[in-house]
Amino acid sequence: MVSVLCVAGTRPEIIKMAPVIKALQRYSDVDLTFIHSGQHYDTNMSKVFIKELDLPQPDENIKAGSGSHAEQTAKILTQCEKIYKKYKPDLVLSEGDTNTVLASSLAAIKLGIPYGHVEAGLRCYDRKMPEETNRVIADHNAELCFAPTERSALNLAFEGIPTEKIHITGNTIVDACIQNLKIAKTKSKILQKLGITKRENLILLTCHRAENTDNPQRLKNITNAIAKLEEYTIVFPIHPRTKKLLKKHGNWAEFSRKEHIICIDPLGYLDFLLLLSKSRVVLTDSGGVQEEAISLKVPCLTLRYSTERPETVECGTNILVNDESEKIIHYTRKIMEDKEFRDKMITTANPYGDGTAGKKIAEICYEKILNGLEYENPVYMKRGAANYSLEDAEKIPDLNNSTTYKLICYFNKEGKPIFPKNSLKPEPKWKTLIRIEGESKNESS
Repeated sequence: MVSVLCVAGTRPEIIKMAPVIKALQRYSDVDLTFIHSGQHYDTNMSKVFIKELDLPQPDENIKAGSGSHAEQTAKILTQCEKIYKKYKPDLVLSEGDTNTVLASSLAAIKLGIPYGHVEAGLRCYDRKMPEETNRVIADHNAELCFAPTERSALNLAFEGIPTEKIHITGNTIVDACIQNLKIAKTKSKILQKLGITKRENLILLTCHRAENTDNPQRLKNITNAIAKLEEYTIVFPIHPRTKKLLKKHGNWAEFSRKEHIICIDPLGYLDFLLLLSKSRVVLTDSGGVQEEAISLKVPCLTLRYSTERPETVECGTNILVNDESEKIIHYTRKIMEDKEFRDKMITTANPYGDGTAGKKIAEICYEKILNGLEYENPVYMKRGAANYSLEDAEKIPDLNNSTTYKLICYFNKEGKPIFPKNSLKPEPKWKTLIRIEGESKNESS
């Protein structure tokens, strides 16, 4: 029997882990344990998603609740350690970049249990964001890094994570969107409940990240911009913490009285998915919503300086507007009124895959466990150090038989780095290799 323990604790994690959990459930010899950290403890932010996504009820609920980053992480870490000792899993899986992910990965590696990170390799290179620290640490704790794109895989390789630990799978958010939009169209009555008839004027807004909500000026800049877009209907499912801080900073009374802004409680997944699919544009600081938007072909304006989803910006479906009121207003109106501009944003291939990421991740986990998955230092770092070198691809022999070095990536003749996939035999299009040299496991010291 194969034992896999999945940890989730927030709305995005539950949604993105659902395709993996369902794929693992199809294996008759997989013993699946589902742990809820309770990081999102509000019913509308958590429990309703488990029910709507037809997931099993959690075997354990840590009930971490709110608190400082240290308090929350410490509580989840302590409880995960106890739970792992109880269930003795072959593999621990978690997804994303929250304190739940940080704690669940640390507990696993401290106990010597292999850990798999779903959505590995995302980087915004902004260490002011606690999520960036969480995802970096989780990646380096992982024995299995499930990267959604080649770019994210390269991020991991350039940080020295062995390529054999990295698997490009696509993003499970695409699976979730495809699987659940059909259900949402038949079950959700959110548009009728909100009295929305003019869908061509509909805008969706989400805002919850600390960089925006904890900064009174940033929050004021964003809400002031939204308040001026009076010609549109803006639906704002408001995070409890955002609402609390709006009240604290004195913006809530004036903001909530605007007739064109519909402030509502957080939505269930099906309602949110349908509302997003019917919106002309979404304004958000959520990473997951950026991915959902491109999956549903909805233009996205991101209320941040940077994004760990650069693929969405590069392909043109997402624009970073930060908290700049004029920029928010300009691009919102541009998308809403300029059909040619909007069409360019939505006619793009999805860089996050075809909706089979959950199945791919489950297959890799199953096969790796059957083959004896365990933590082991890379053989080429036996002496505790690695030597990196750039090499001419045409002068390197077949890398498949190498015992002294590993390939990180190669550069094509245009200078673009490309992640090595199936064959490690140099190809004519390769120009330069980056490799790690070292000592093979079988060589004497």
